[in-house]
Amino acid sequence: MRFTTCPLDCFDGCSIAVSKDLKLKGNKSHPITQGYLCHHLNHYHTFERIEEARYLGQSIKINDALAILSEKLRTYEPSRTLYFKGSGNLGVMQGVTKRFFAEHKAVLASGSLCDEAGDAGISEGRGANLCLSPLHVKDAEVVILWGRNPSVTNSHMLPSLKGKTLIVIDPVKIDLALNAALHIQIKPRGDLYLALLLCRLVAMEEMEDQTFLQERTLNYKDYLEFINGIPMRKLLDKSHVNLDEVGELLHLVKGKKVSILVGIGVQKYSFGHSVLRAIDAFGAMLGLFGKKGCGVGYLSNSGFGFTSPFKVNAKTEPLPIVNFGKYDLVFIQGGNPLNQMPCTSKVKEGLHKAKCVVYFGLHENETSSKADLVIPALSFLEKEDLKLSYGHPFIGRMPKLVDGKGGISEYALTQALLSSFGYEALASEESIIEGVIASNSSEKDGFLISKTYEEYPYEKTFYTKSGKFEFLEEFDDDFDDEEGFFLIAAKQNKSLNSQFVTDDYLYVPLCLGLEQEERVRLTNRYGSAEYSVMPSDKLRDDCLLLYSGAKNANQLTPYAMSQEGNCATYQEMKVKLEKVQ
Repeated sequence: MRFTTCPLDCFDGCSIAVSKDLKLKGNKSHPITQGYLCHHLNHYHTFERIEEARYLGQSIKINDALAILSEKLRTYEPSRTLYFKGSGNLGVMQGVTKRFFAEHKAVLASGSLCDEAGDAGISEGRGANLCLSPLHVKDAEVVILWGRNPSVTNSHMLPSLKGKTLIVIDPVKIDLALNAALHIQIKPRGDLYLALLLCRLVAMEEMEDQTFLQERTLNYKDYLEFINGIPMRKLLDKSHVNLDEVGELLHLVKGKKVSILVGIGVQKYSFGHSVLRAIDAFGAMLGLFGKKGCGVGYLSNSGFGFTSPFKVNAKTEPLPIVNFGKYDLVFIQGGNPLNQMPCTSKVKEGLHKAKCVVYFGLHENETSSKADLVIPALSFLEKEDLKLSYGHPFIGRMPKLVDGKGGISEYALTQALLSSFGYEALASEESIIEGVIASNSSEKDGFLISKTYEEYPYEKTFYTKSGKFEFLEEFDDDFDDEEGFFLIAAKQNKSLNSQFVTDDYLYVPLCLGLEQEERVRLTNRYGSAEYSVMPSDKLRDDCLLLYSGAKNANQLTPYAMSQEGNCATYQEMKVKLEKVQ
């Protein structure tokens, strides 16, 4: 039996036992994986791979594809070349391609489609975004699932939830809400206001951890004055909760060890960074940082403390609103912008204007089908790599276990391009990977673990300049709450990042009186899309839901990005619904 690690963009970072016939099973001895794989990895082999290179629809050899790529890179000005990398594979070596494009003076798309607004907010208040893993949460007495559904996105957290008092804050009645002690079915965009309301009431009820506030925080009195200046009625209306619900939440957490697990849905708005700062402020007022079983967890900075081998200086353009049409050559690695990016109409228009679109990836998708040049990548079983997880502190080696057929690794492609243009060659793969490990690793229970792992995160210090937790000082919310429905996106177990087994139903609240399979049209200022209806008793009356990957969903999402973090703001809009006759 050989061992490797799942590379996917997921909290779990499964440790995998691989049999001789390449069957994948969970590593029974791993502290997080504990012998079973998550849903996403179990679907890994079900997606259509790119089996051979092609140019203008014709199959070609991989060496010919590299020659064509080199020719195109010489034909077009570097300033008119764009490098766009997706985030479906989180192996460290995935970033090596940046080295060539930075050396070539190309423009790099920078930012995120999903999580960097929240990360920016956490970093502003704590200085660094440390992991709150299942190892920490197992010691909690109360767990608040705030816009996070571990059943779908973090299945290896589930054992740590057993026996805990669960509180769910989510506009959707997720499965875990059915047996929770409390479910607050919050209004979308209301998370910041609920967090501020909780802070107000914690102060009114004198539930603050005064010792923590005095010794380990900065500007608390200013924060309290700031939130006291916001009318209580505004906080209630914006979050659409009632005082009885909030009072019950405070009753459940009072004097308890509390872990708050936050999902990315809460920050898919222009002020997403402020949402995480407000939730963090609630945690700080209760003194939840640096204590056993306590904390606020989000997608952590998996690279914190490690050497970054592919950090480059280059001209960048914000990824969520990148204008593909500005460039002659667009190199897309591992993403699927024609499905994943907001405002599909602008993405289509931009890629159509580009003179040459290159797709380098593992699976066929909407973007690969439209590319001029397609270069197949190797799977994680076919190349050397390393996984740093944002859901737990363990470091996962990813050795090459089988030879690939027809594809090329990111390292080999980069090395070939550097050689073709006479740029300095890369160090060996082994030295790069071992250098990252050596920069920040120790051992725990026979496994490599980050040296920055803290038994109680932030127990000794915060990573701000002051060394203290810093409270939110202001926020900017200029959203026009127009008529219509909020459109929520959620993941399913059968979805795999940019590769989706699509569920194209539009889920609607029962109050609309629509029947299953009825056709409806959604419209807003960004576009329109038609769907078949699936009535659901899990939604608020003002919400509609599409699962990730649903066809044409991003016809309706805004061409915009967050105030901080260069992050897409998918839910910063509303839609109108009408029946299709």
